[in-house]
Amino acid sequence: MYQDLKKLYWWPNMKAIIAEYVRKCLTCSRVKAECQKPSDLIIQPEIPEWKRERITMYFVTKLPKTSSGHDTIWVIVDRLTKSAHFIPIKATNNMETLTRLYIKEIVSRHEVSISIISDRDSHFTSRFWQSMQSALGTQLDMSTTSHPETDGQSERTIQTLEDMIRACVIDFGKGWERHLPLVEFSYNNSYHASIKAAPFVTPPKMCRSGNMSGSVTS
Repeated sequence: MYQDLKKLYWWPNMKAIIAEYVRKCLTCSRVKAECQKPSDLIIQPEIPEWKRERITMYFVTKLPKTSSGHDTIWVIVDRLTKSAHFIPIKATNNMETLTRLYIKEIVSRHEVSISIISDRDSHFTSRFWQSMQSALGTQLDMSTTSHPETDGQSERTIQTLEDMIRACVIDFGKGWERHLPLVEFSYNNSYHASIKAAPFVTPPKMCRSGNMSGSVTS
C-alpha cells in the first residue's frame, strides 16, 4: 500500500500511518498467518537467467466449493519476475486434465519451462512432465529434479498468496472464484521487495546475476 500511495501522495509520517491503518484492518488481522521458523532446511535455488524459464507450482486446497465444483487453486509463479497465475481447479482433477490446463493457461501464453519446483513429491513431477510431453507430441529426453516444499525463495510468495486468497474467501465465501482474476491482478501489480518493482513492470530480460538493467538486485 505504501509503495502504491507514495507515487501520488506524501504527508508526514506517511509510512507509519499506513502501517497503523493496515494493523487495525479486521480482514488483514483475520487472514494474517503466524510466522514460524521452518522445520526443515531452507533451500535457495539458483537465480534463473530468463523469465518463465524456471517456475514454482503449488496448490492451495480445501477452499469452499464453488458452483462449478472448484475447491483448489493451482498457483504457478515465475521465479525470476515473481509474476503469478491463479488457476481454479478441482482437487479430483487427474494428471491429463492438469496438463491440458497448463498448456492452455501457461504454455500458450508464455513457453515451456525447463525447471519446475513443486510442493508435490517427485512422483507427481515426473508424471506431470511425462503427461505434458505426451500432450505436446514430443519425447521426454531430459531430467528434472523435485525440490522440497520449503524452498526459500518461494516461502514468502506462498504466504502472501494464501493471505490474499483467505481474505477473498472470507469476503466472498463460495463466490471466491469470480474474484480470482482480480486477486491475480492485485498480486502482479503490487510492489515486490525482492525485485524492487511489480511483476507487471519487470523488464523482459534480466542479467545472470538477477539484476534488472544492472541496477536492481533480486
